[in-house]
Amino acid sequence: MTEHVEPLFSRPLLPLANTDDAEVTCATAFPRIAAAGGQASVVHVIEKAGGAPDKAGVEQREEVADELFDIARRAADDAGIELQTDLRFATDVGDAILEAAHEADATAIVFTPRGGRSWWDLFSGAVREELIRHSDRPVVVLPPADSDKGGET
Repeated sequence: MTEHVEPLFSRPLLPLANTDDAEVTCATAFPRIAAAGGQASVVHVIEKAGGAPDKAGVEQREEVADELFDIARRAADDAGIELQTDLRFATDVGDAILEAAHEADATAIVFTPRGGRSWWDLFSGAVREELIRHSDRPVVVLPPADSDKGGET
């Protein structure tokens, strides 16, 4: 029996952490998604402290999310792909990303490493462990488009 396997870039979910990450991740992944004839979902998770004071006000963090989604929308328009955005609030960022991937029926979770850091530093240890160990779909790390500059990955 042959099982149909969808291309990784047909419906990936891209977690976006900040504006630099959004620009690099979208610029790197969206051309691949367009080449696959795919569509993308992006998610930004506002981490809640779970009873302790949050790191910043909700309004301020929602403004950051709006900025990330604007970057993603512009890049999606440039690449000619359909884009869904998803803003979540959670105490466990890894669980929130996995839940978003499940709800979007994502074919993969795709991200790029942040500049100047090892890709392992993209997320905290708990988030990294959650994505790598508990994802029921592929987790893809793309080298940033400018990785030929000898950047660390």
